[in-house]
Amino acid sequence: MSNGEFDVIQRYFTASKRPRRKDVIVSIGDDCAITEHSRNQRIAITTDTMVENTHFLPTIRPADLAYKAAATNLSDLAAMGAEPAWFSLALTLPKIDSLWLDEFSQSFFEVLNHYNVDLIGGDTTKGALHVITITAQGIIPKGKALCRHSAKVGDWIYISGSLGDSAGGLALLLRENGATTKSAVENVSISSLNEYDCRYLIQRHLRPTPRVLLGFELAVSSLANAAIDISDGFLADLTHILERSQCSAVIHLEKLPLSASLIKVFGAQQAERFALTGGEDYELCFTVSEHNRAKLERALMHMGVAYTCVGQIHGFNPHHKKRLRFQRDGQLVELVDTAGFDHFR
Repeated sequence: MSNGEFDVIQRYFTASKRPRRKDVIVSIGDDCAITEHSRNQRIAITTDTMVENTHFLPTIRPADLAYKAAATNLSDLAAMGAEPAWFSLALTLPKIDSLWLDEFSQSFFEVLNHYNVDLIGGDTTKGALHVITITAQGIIPKGKALCRHSAKVGDWIYISGSLGDSAGGLALLLRENGATTKSAVENVSISSLNEYDCRYLIQRHLRPTPRVLLGFELAVSSLANAAIDISDGFLADLTHILERSQCSAVIHLEKLPLSASLIKVFGAQQAERFALTGGEDYELCFTVSEHNRAKLERALMHMGVAYTCVGQIHGFNPHHKKRLRFQRDGQLVELVDTAGFDHFR
C-alpha cells in the first residue's frame, strides 16, 4: 500500500459520506477550490494554525486535536456571525501513522458534518512536529457582519457560557503530564480534587463549544454591534474591540461567569484570574445597545446558551491611557496582571 501525500489525501480526507454542498463547484483534487455565492452575501475567511508544544501537548488524542482544530476555526466564523461552509486543511506530520490518521480524520469529519461544512482542499507535508493549519470560510448576509470596530459608547458587554475553564483544564493536564513549569495546582493535593470537576475542566479545554448559532443570531437579527471570540483571554480580546472602536470599558468582576467546577478546584481568586487572562475558552464576547437588551433576551430564550452581562462600553480619553477599569461590588479596584496569551511574549 502506497503511503504518499496523495494517498493520504485520498484515503483520509475524501471520506465524508455526506453529499457535497450545492455551492461547491470544484473541491479536493484541483489547484484551487471553487465556490459559488450571490451578490447579497459575503464570504468570511479565517486561517488558524496549531503547532505541537505551542498550542497542544504531544500527548493529546488525535480525536481531540481534530475536534479542537475544527472548533477554533468555527469559533472565528461565529464571532463574525457567519454560517460555516468550507474548510481547507494543511497538515504537517512527522510520519504517516494510519491509526493516528484514522482517529484524526474521523473526528474531523464528525465536526464538519455536524455544521454542514465541506472540506474542499488543503496540503500535506512532512515535518518534525504535528502542525494543523485550517482556512475556514463562511457566508454572511451583506451588511450583517459583526466586527470589532463597531462597539458604541453605552453598549453593554456580554459573555456567552463561562470563562476560565479551559485555562483550568490546561493546568490540570500539565500537572498530569508532569510539567516542571509553575502550575496553578502544584500545591493542591490530588486526593482533594473532585474527579468530575477535573474531567469537566479538561474536557472544556480539549473540546470547546463554538458558538455558531449564537453568532449567527446576533448578526442576522442585528442584536449585537461588535463581537470577538475569546481565544487569547477575555481582557486581551476585549481590548481588541476597545482599540478598534476607540472606546474604554468598565468590567464588574463580581459578574464574571465562573463555573462551579473551576471554583471548586482552584478557589475563587485563581478562578477569577483564569477567567480574565486564561485563553482558549472560545466563548463569544459581544456588545449590545441598551435598545436591544430586551430583544436579546427574547431572541436567545430558547437557544440554550447561557450569557452574562459583565460591563459597559465608555468613551476613551487618550490622556488616561487605560482602556479597562474594574469594579467589584461598586468599588473601583486595580488589577496587576491583565495580559492574555501572546505567541511571542
